[in-house]
Amino acid sequence: MIPFSKQTLASNFLLALVTTAMLTACAGHKVHDKPAQAMSGKDSQVGYLPASALPDSYQLLPPPPAADSAAFALDQKFSKNSLALRDTPAWALAKLDADYSFPQGADTFSCALNAPVTEQDTPHLYTLLSRSVIDAKESAKAAKEHYHRLRPFLINNEPICTPEDRPRLEKSGSYPSSHNAIGMAWALILAEVSPDQANAILARGQAYGMSRIVCNVHWYSDTLQGRFLGAYTVALLHSDANFLKDVEAAKAELKAVRAKGLKPKRDCQAEKAGMELQQSLYR
Repeated sequence: MIPFSKQTLASNFLLALVTTAMLTACAGHKVHDKPAQAMSGKDSQVGYLPASALPDSYQLLPPPPAADSAAFALDQKFSKNSLALRDTPAWALAKLDADYSFPQGADTFSCALNAPVTEQDTPHLYTLLSRSVIDAKESAKAAKEHYHRLRPFLINNEPICTPEDRPRLEKSGSYPSSHNAIGMAWALILAEVSPDQANAILARGQAYGMSRIVCNVHWYSDTLQGRFLGAYTVALLHSDANFLKDVEAAKAELKAVRAKGLKPKRDCQAEKAGMELQQSLYR
């Protein structure tokens, strides 16, 4: 799986988890009386949190790496390494991971969970994922709009894994990665719902974000800061009573699905192969 021995990745991820734990402990169980904001486009649900309760990415994150910095040199290394993964299982996985709309998004962690996630069999778990995706995505908005960082494909002129998304992505800032915020938020939530699968779930959450590098639409530093935002968002979600209620209901649903022996519907071997190939990005 992803090499946790790499110092940069491990230290940043550990800091995000520690921050989550600290914020969660302070959050309490406050119920927000404002309705969560609706999203346009492919998200028709609403999030758990009002806009005023979301992490402010512009205030929380540092600016993106300067062009002459060591951090940007690392970004370029990851970007260059990703080009070798075109038309491989990692590229195929990146195409799947690009779409977080539902019902597609609900299935993202089914292999890590070793159970399907559907609106029919796990309605609370389905709701948990479809609402939290909006909170996580919105958490990245302020910094993305302020910095409007150019995406890798606009610099290297190489293809992306979802060419149909190119017109939209050309207009959207690269920093931080909202996909990584979403993937890490989902991973932390699901690790709480299913702690026995926590390592597999967290690895899948990181792979979900790394797919954006493989797709040639994000820099490495975009992904790291996106993970922080995912962690911050989950910490704040623990202040919402409806979120906590759905977490508890999701635990019971997942237990019932496993008792029935239901298995994931996606190709878990192909997913594993794609995740293993992602390791070449670190070399």
